[in-house]
Amino acid sequence: MYLVESKGGAIGCMLIALVFLGTWPAILAYLERRGRLPQHTYLDYSITNLLTAVVIALTVGQIGRDKPDIPNFITQLLSDGCKLVIYPKDFSVLICFVRKSRTDEIDFLDDNWPCILIAMAGGVFLSLGNLSTQYAWAFVGLSVTEVITSSIAVVLGTTLNYFLDDRINRAEILFPGVGCFLVAVCLGSAVHSSNAADNEKKLDLENGTHKEEKAKVGSAHHLIELENKRAIKVFGKSIWLGLSITFFAGVCYSLFSPTFNLATNNQWHMMKRGTPNLVVYAAFFYFSLSFFVIAVILNVWFLYRPVLNLPKSSLTSYLKDWKGRNWAFLAGVLCGLGNGLQFMGGQAAGYAAADCVQALPLVSTFWGVLCFGEYWRSSKRTYVLLVSMLFMFIVAVAVLIASSGHRKVYSR
Repeated sequence: MYLVESKGGAIGCMLIALVFLGTWPAILAYLERRGRLPQHTYLDYSITNLLTAVVIALTVGQIGRDKPDIPNFITQLLSDGCKLVIYPKDFSVLICFVRKSRTDEIDFLDDNWPCILIAMAGGVFLSLGNLSTQYAWAFVGLSVTEVITSSIAVVLGTTLNYFLDDRINRAEILFPGVGCFLVAVCLGSAVHSSNAADNEKKLDLENGTHKEEKAKVGSAHHLIELENKRAIKVFGKSIWLGLSITFFAGVCYSLFSPTFNLATNNQWHMMKRGTPNLVVYAAFFYFSLSFFVIAVILNVWFLYRPVLNLPKSSLTSYLKDWKGRNWAFLAGVLCGLGNGLQFMGGQAAGYAAADCVQALPLVSTFWGVLCFGEYWRSSKRTYVLLVSMLFMFIVAVAVLIASSGHRKVYSR
């Protein structure tokens, strides 16, 4: 199993993860703006997200020989007793955790089960967070949504990770960085409010005037065209609805990294003495598995009982909808790679420092402005707030990276 052991390698993983995690939201937002139902997109995205985690575990997680306290992925998976049972009659699948005792009886709880369940809880939190942001993008915009959710994740999640990591990060550097993210939250809300006011003025000016033959990006006519194309209709909706969804997603994001930290480092000593900690790749597998299960359950439900006045769909319609599916698959791969690299870097340099990947709005804002015309033809006030927000993000990322520590022991 390959482990990142140097601070430089950990920072490299974080920076690559930052690019990947900032790009996949832009892809999903692009598909929603082209009218594809978010339920269809999220189901596709979840499939490749899980497959990416499996590929990482079976390749990088299998490099080198096993060690007594750091087993390879498959060795630990088998020792955990992960058993896949397929029933031939209805092709249903059951995954259970079993262990044979000396009397060859089946025990459904292995020594690692507390940490396995915690890793799976982290996957649930991330799945709920990602699902919420998919709807928040339509109301708040890609840039501001990512800023607010990421900032909340850093303010809450980084503080939890600092104490869980036995304070290996330098507090005098780390927490000023957290403060910068907190300022970014306030600026993000102000940017959204200012931009919403700009859009209302554009629409008011559009009334009673002739329409342009070709809508200019950022113009009122462009906003109307976008509303007619997109899957989620936002005109007439309260800005507080979008912000509420965004803040809920941020709280979910703040919990997934600390739970993964607990799963891999066992700070609460929940396993029997002498039992190896969950390696990063095994924890990532269970994490991604629960992410996938929650995504499938909720989105199949939303197919038949949609939210936010979206049209109803069905599994048959989903399977036939190939428009944009390749992009949704790509988004799942990028998210899976980004999460895997974040966890690999966090295990080496501390998960508090790894939260620097929450600067993904720097990448998302780039895509939002370049591809979606966000903030085009807005007021000077909006531009000032936007630049200030991004500046605070850059400072925060630099400070968090500077606080990186070095975890010398991977298991107890």
